[in-house]
Amino acid sequence: MKQMLLDLQPDAPPAFSNFVGGANAVLLQALRDAIGGNDHVYLWGPPGSGRTHLLHAAVSAAAETGRPSQYLEGVTIGETLPGAPGHLLAIDDVESLSEAGRTAVFNAFNRARFDNVTLLLCGASPPIDLRLREDLRTRIGQCLVFELRPLDDATRAAIITTLAQRRGLHLPQEVIDFLLRHGRRDMPSLITAVDAIDRASLEFKRPATLPLLRTLMQTGLDI
Repeated sequence: MKQMLLDLQPDAPPAFSNFVGGANAVLLQALRDAIGGNDHVYLWGPPGSGRTHLLHAAVSAAAETGRPSQYLEGVTIGETLPGAPGHLLAIDDVESLSEAGRTAVFNAFNRARFDNVTLLLCGASPPIDLRLREDLRTRIGQCLVFELRPLDDATRAAIITTLAQRRGLHLPQEVIDFLLRHGRRDMPSLITAVDAIDRASLEFKRPATLPLLRTLMQTGLDI
């Protein structure tokens, strides 16, 4: 089942409601379940796939339920992890952990059951390919592991069309095809391009055509 949750303003705070789920419905449910439980979750995917968005969304959702929660960038973690018993800790980019950080996260796994702590972690690779110490890599592999599956082009096109319609913008199919064929394919970049076309169409009182998009690109729009 595909989810298309389209409150996608680039400056909107990360939330489950503004993440385009695509084929990731099971992953999203696992994160929601982790907020109220103790199952650790590890999700992986390439840059731009939404990993960081989902960690922030989980932290926000946990806070709304009253559960203490915190987002941490792996590179910032030192010898000890912050947080108290009962916390949900979201750790981004586990590949960037220092040696001290790796020890801290390994110890957090070992204490999690006694401290009622839930760990949500993400990285760019499946656990078997993580360049981490073996005992930590094994702990991560024992989490619920999910690959963030990319959106297909039909879903991306439908999302772009819906966003344009919400702005009162008619976006011809050739413009959508051009963006998908020649532009960056992550949703934040596509949303930025649609916003730029919309602003230019209003400012110059021109339809949102391929010539307008090419003009924008010549004047500095990076798609």
